[in-house]
Amino acid sequence: MAAGTTLQKAIDLVTRATEEDRNKNYAEALRLYEHAVEYFLHAIKYEAQGDKAKDSIRAKCLQYLDRAEKLKEYLKKGKKKLVKEGDNGHKDDKDKKSDSDSDGEDPEKKKLQNKLEGAIVIEKPHVRWSDVAGLEAAKEALKEAVILPIKFPHLFTGKRIPWKGILLFGPPGTGKSYLAKAVATEANNSTFFSVSSADLMSKWLGESEKLVKNLFELARQHKPSIIFIDEIDSMCSTRSDNENDSVRRIKTEFLVQMQGVGNDTDGILVLGATNIPWVLDSAIRRRFEKRIYIPLPELHARVIMFKLSLGNTPHCLTEQDLKELAGKTEGYSGADISILVRDALMQPIRKVQTATHFKKVSGPSPQDKNVHCDDLLMPCSPGDPGAIEMTWVDVPSDKLLEPVVNMNDMLKSLASTKPTVNDEDLKRLQKFTEDFGQEG
Repeated sequence: MAAGTTLQKAIDLVTRATEEDRNKNYAEALRLYEHAVEYFLHAIKYEAQGDKAKDSIRAKCLQYLDRAEKLKEYLKKGKKKLVKEGDNGHKDDKDKKSDSDSDGEDPEKKKLQNKLEGAIVIEKPHVRWSDVAGLEAAKEALKEAVILPIKFPHLFTGKRIPWKGILLFGPPGTGKSYLAKAVATEANNSTFFSVSSADLMSKWLGESEKLVKNLFELARQHKPSIIFIDEIDSMCSTRSDNENDSVRRIKTEFLVQMQGVGNDTDGILVLGATNIPWVLDSAIRRRFEKRIYIPLPELHARVIMFKLSLGNTPHCLTEQDLKELAGKTEGYSGADISILVRDALMQPIRKVQTATHFKKVSGPSPQDKNVHCDDLLMPCSPGDPGAIEMTWVDVPSDKLLEPVVNMNDMLKSLASTKPTVNDEDLKRLQKFTEDFGQEG
């Protein structure tokens, strides 16, 4: 959903809820009130500007929640009364039977599916394919599996069917989860489930495998669906004789649901990500039809990553500077480069903190870039002409000119930021790729 529309959507839902409430359609009104409050809470988090607006929305939320609770109580009492009075007559027996059915198996299934509702990504992460530097083969495979079947369903008929399982593996910080965010954003008509072991593990005997089953059932109800399981090795490692019985049952349920007898997997893609693919069970590995290696970024990709990480922050780095930095960061992952740039972006702030002298300069106002000021202050060395002895505490908040990030700042951060991936892990990943995978 586009930014700025969530609040309007919430207002529309509340308007419909009050109309249904007035018309005594209490069940529908309750559903709309609850739905509206979800959108209001999202608006508070991402859209509302200023504390006053947030407080106003919170007050409205409390009002609607209070009304929803009253409706819930009313409906609950009404249902009990219906069951109590349904003792005579054929129709009443039928109603009673249907009520007992809904109180038997369905509530348990509904409860388990409600637990998994939180795994559905409602708001898109706003990460486009263009935001992912390099990894062209991985992007093409994901487009084949997700985007094309939705846009051109007539292409995928007969024996030409889209991929049912894709495993992204590689060193940490190379963009596996980031690719999944891009899939969640770009696959507009798909339901995206982001699942972790916390969503599926339960202390109650037998409930974990039921959660796995209900996850796939929920995906079938909302298809086309994508189930993304980050760090899949935590749930689907190699089966052994001395492992816990409940863990083994979860793995078995995964195997059955992904490709078992009587289970429809049309319109469902299981997307897994892991840093240690060699620990995966061979049967799980087989069910991931495409196994794509996400390697450390190459020189060209590292240049793009530096640009993306810098964004619109003021800097004076040239294209040549960025190429030089990319050449010096051989063996760095995308996450390492992001951390390096973030550290470099803090260097101007450190200059302001440690400065003992400031001088007056002219430049755009910090509050309005279109206004030009002649009395701004910036940190300088004590020997500079016009240097005034003062610290950042004495500088007015609207008079500080932001120092731009330069090459020295980047080199200083590079000296203190080391790569997180070692050669031993890379060799094991390369061996796994040669045996089972393909380059991304």
